[in-house]
Amino acid sequence: MPQKSTAPASAESSADCGMSQLSPAALSLMADFFKVLSEVSRLQIVCSLKTGTKNVTDIIECTGLGQANVSKHLKMLTQAGIVSRRQEGVCVYYQIANPFIFELCDLVCDSLSIQIDYQSKQFEALESIRQSR
Repeated sequence: MPQKSTAPASAESSADCGMSQLSPAALSLMADFFKVLSEVSRLQIVCSLKTGTKNVTDIIECTGLGQANVSKHLKMLTQAGIVSRRQEGVCVYYQIANPFIFELCDLVCDSLSIQIDYQSKQFEALESIRQSR
């Protein structure tokens, strides 16, 4: 019967992720993927597509971004494989190519929430120390 590792979960998960085995070229591809997601307008577009397929006009209405801006960012998102496009006559419809993107965003949001909560508690402790002087 296999034994469970006694290593902490964080150490175990980082060892299992396989990133240490990636070549510099593969890591560069990963960095490029994250660069695509590092722009607010592109994240707005991704979020607007969470509810389903939309055309450019629908995305503009959801995000408040301009047409040229939306088109430019959709091209980048499509090239990165985050969004796929389907043409029906003169209309082009966009959708999320792989819903894992929302799991990734949820992980980031959860991590940021934990960070903010921790920092808030640190500020409260500092304020308490300041007031006790």
